[in-house]
Amino acid sequence: MTDVDVLSSRMKSRLHLQTKTIGAERIKKAKDNNEDIAVLSMFLPNASAVEENRNFYCQLGDYCRIGDPRATKAGTKKMEYKTRQWHENCFCCCVCKTAIGTKSFIPREQEIYCAGCYEEKFATRCIKCNKVITSGGVTYKNEPWHRECFTCTHCNITLAGQRFTSRDEKPYCAECFGELFAKRCTACVKPITGIGGTRFISFEDRHWHHDCFVCASCKASLVGRGFITDGPDILCPDCAKQKLM
Repeated sequence: MTDVDVLSSRMKSRLHLQTKTIGAERIKKAKDNNEDIAVLSMFLPNASAVEENRNFYCQLGDYCRIGDPRATKAGTKKMEYKTRQWHENCFCCCVCKTAIGTKSFIPREQEIYCAGCYEEKFATRCIKCNKVITSGGVTYKNEPWHRECFTCTHCNITLAGQRFTSRDEKPYCAECFGELFAKRCTACVKPITGIGGTRFISFEDRHWHHDCFVCASCKASLVGRGFITDGPDILCPDCAKQKLM
């Protein structure tokens, strides 16, 4: 029988980014520092913005919702993230196509996801309840569980952080495993689980806890000594001789 130690958490938090509407100086600082934020700004009609507008190209390309990926109508807004640009309504989740606006989003590779679609597509799910594990998950046989879902198959007590064992790939607390499957001590009739290094003695079809393996008459330990069977009892050699006299 094998016992397993405390399970380890495997969940990692994801960074949810948000869009910000900020002024020109702050935009320049964000770009210069390569900050991990999406910047919402407006196309301007003045001469200083002509060159910047000329270089604009919406990342949706032929799928641009405006119809022209190079459109830079004064007064409309654009979104910038890292080195890429979109029209405001084109900056949308790649799955549900909903515009991000000022809501949080999660970048993955070259795609943008809203929080809901990202969790649906990539988040780790509990093998038992199939719900997303946001924090405090544990692993068992390389599968993820909520801590509250990782329970004894028989009594449903939580096993996270506890010693347990398994049978037929199912986890059991030590108490339930002993009651359901373990051999029982001939002397005290309690389960012999083996968990925690428990030692026991077997003879023919009988079994004893290490501390229960004693002479039925004088109660001396028979561990490592010769003994005589007398029906259901075991006796030390001295007590067996006395009984025969």
